[in-house]
Amino acid sequence: MTPDHPLPRRGFLAATGAMLLLAGCGTSQSASPSPSASPGTGQSTGPSQAAGPWSYTDDRGKKIELPQRPTRIVTQVSAGAALWDFGVRPIGLFGPHKLADGGRDPEAGEIDVSTVQTIGNVWDEFNIEKYISLQPELLVSGMYIKDQLWYVPEKSKEQIEAVAPTIGINFAGRSGEEVIGKYSELAGLLGADLGAPAITEAKARYDRALAELKAFASAQGELKILFAGASPDLFYICHPPEFPDLKLVTEGAGVKLIVPETVDQGGYYESISWEKIDKYAADALFIDARAQSMKVEEMAKKPTWGKLPAVKAGQVYPWRAEARYSYQGYAIMLEELVANLKKVKRVL
Repeated sequence: MTPDHPLPRRGFLAATGAMLLLAGCGTSQSASPSPSASPGTGQSTGPSQAAGPWSYTDDRGKKIELPQRPTRIVTQVSAGAALWDFGVRPIGLFGPHKLADGGRDPEAGEIDVSTVQTIGNVWDEFNIEKYISLQPELLVSGMYIKDQLWYVPEKSKEQIEAVAPTIGINFAGRSGEEVIGKYSELAGLLGADLGAPAITEAKARYDRALAELKAFASAQGELKILFAGASPDLFYICHPPEFPDLKLVTEGAGVKLIVPETVDQGGYYESISWEKIDKYAADALFIDARAQSMKVEEMAKKPTWGKLPAVKAGQVYPWRAEARYSYQGYAIMLEELVANLKKVKRVL
């Protein structure tokens, strides 16, 4: 996917050998800090329930130990969107959560962005002074690259980590369902009620959507399906095993996707020139649809785009490259994916 999910945002970045993408812009309104909440009610779980020591070992092998359960939590937007669905309310966000027009970026999921402080909204933006002013007790972010917190600027890493403990959840090479499980576990430790109706209903909806995807896979036949993203200079063929959503689609549901012959350093995709985008013939294309990614309308201006069989057949669909890691988020993503996959006809 992109460096925002290792796929093209406004352009791919080189980051420890993996090119990743960028994000949105804007600032949010200030808000009163709110503690962890119960999913079904949106109410605080209460200070009394937070008493006693709290510990968690993250995917870096780093053990966080605090005198009591943290309630003042700042998150990267993907982590915040997942935790929000499980009932945890962050007080601050960084990463793309507001669009240029002030609206909520889809990556923010159901977060009420008017109730959280903006620490940063684009790649490499992190307002340390504002972060400190919030008196955070914990920072949570995902990781696409080993031991690197997504959207935490390397140049400010030590200063940021000196303010409050940090938790990293690994995405690379892990299926979406596994990542959802990690956020569910963390949310429970942060005081969320994992048995709340909103959670159990979302899980049932997710299970139904996954079952439908498996049914499609069993009837897929020889359909050739490609997931990709793009920048003005390059076209990116995704390597499914590295992306949580595509790993679930392929290994979890059995859908056959085109796999690139070689991958760039970092393993997320094979980048090819626009002149050679017909290297992998496909019946259908699923294109990174994040707000900051190159749009299909822009791709249509490239001379080679219209020559692709999938484009000629009108079989180009959105890829929700950073669906939030919750049952709600993945249920929505899978339902749309299944609906579009069922439309695909063989053209090769």
